[in-house]
Amino acid sequence: MNKIELLAPAKDLQKAKIAIMYGADAVYVGGKFFSLRSRASNFSLEDLRELSQFAKQYGAKVYVTVNIVFHDDDYKGISDYLTYLGSIGIDAVIISSLALIPMVRKLAPKMECHISTQLSSLNSAAVKTLQEFGADRIVLAREASMEQINEISSKVSVPLEVFIHGGMCSNYSGRCTLSNRMTLRDANRGGCAHSCRWKYHLFDGDEIISNPNCLMSMSSKDLRASAYIEKMIRANVASLKIEGRMKSEYYIGQVVKTYRKMIDEIYHEGHLTQARLDYYDSELSKAENRPSDDGFLSGSCDNSKHLYGVIGAAVTHDYVAFVHDFDEERNMATIEVKNIFARSDELEVFGPNVDNQRFKADDIYDENWQIVDLCNKPTQILYVRTPFRVHRCDMIRKVNKR
Repeated sequence: MNKIELLAPAKDLQKAKIAIMYGADAVYVGGKFFSLRSRASNFSLEDLRELSQFAKQYGAKVYVTVNIVFHDDDYKGISDYLTYLGSIGIDAVIISSLALIPMVRKLAPKMECHISTQLSSLNSAAVKTLQEFGADRIVLAREASMEQINEISSKVSVPLEVFIHGGMCSNYSGRCTLSNRMTLRDANRGGCAHSCRWKYHLFDGDEIISNPNCLMSMSSKDLRASAYIEKMIRANVASLKIEGRMKSEYYIGQVVKTYRKMIDEIYHEGHLTQARLDYYDSELSKAENRPSDDGFLSGSCDNSKHLYGVIGAAVTHDYVAFVHDFDEERNMATIEVKNIFARSDELEVFGPNVDNQRFKADDIYDENWQIVDLCNKPTQILYVRTPFRVHRCDMIRKVNKR
């Protein structure tokens, strides 16, 4: 049995490289066209080529989203695009239109076709039919329970991909038209305005009946499936998918590394104790800015899974610096400031080769080697002495005292 794949999102080349370095087996990204998440930076043709080459150095795969809901006018240029993706070694395209399958087979026969969650596949008959059309993998709808995932997996032979972390949709994935109706931004063509997360007054006829201090929202809590990873491995799921092509490098690094270590420990030990699961949950919480739960996986969906009348997001500033280099003779890290921190703050370094090592930032210098007491200029390059070796692309955060 092949080891389950950990699949991570990225909105640009830097974040895709971070995902791979931090342990993703594959990344999914969008090009400048034919992709949802149009507000992400997304990848130029040259970026895609560079990413494909970079991924191969790590034995990782690259999947490109071509998952808009196509109108006739949207097909212009698609043949050239698919041909190019095949020529640079892209491993798969994630699609929502079955019309692309014969095009991929003709133009890029080595490239797989993965069916997007936009098709809301929730039963084995649908999965088998998609396989008959030529699909190489099916991304199940996020509305599937663990019991349903088990049942579908037991009845089909095509590989299945399941979301395990990140944002949920207030409607069936890919079938919401709130954004279209309210902002003329088509959610199914890459323009979702997240209208479900807005705050609304409630009316009884012409009378406003909502509390002005607690307006109505339709937002769902984010998904965190850490407690189900073992079950998904036993269910022979092929790929575990993290949502978040709009997310930061810190989110990508922290979430990918945590699931990477969790998956590896399950395979090595055969089981996670409750204490270890609690530890991994605490690590995942360091990257959260919205409440989370297990979504539909438990098979129930009550009001506790939604954020009615609740402010759904809170920005944290724990992530304070990105490591660009390290001088072994001086034990001095070259860092880029991301958020405010001060000299003598207790900090924590994590990265592909560093596991949550703490230190006090007693020695911080600017480019003129003057002591810095308060680091409050984003993107400023500083030098920080650390009592242990750090590496390029490690990240530094404040130790959370809460």
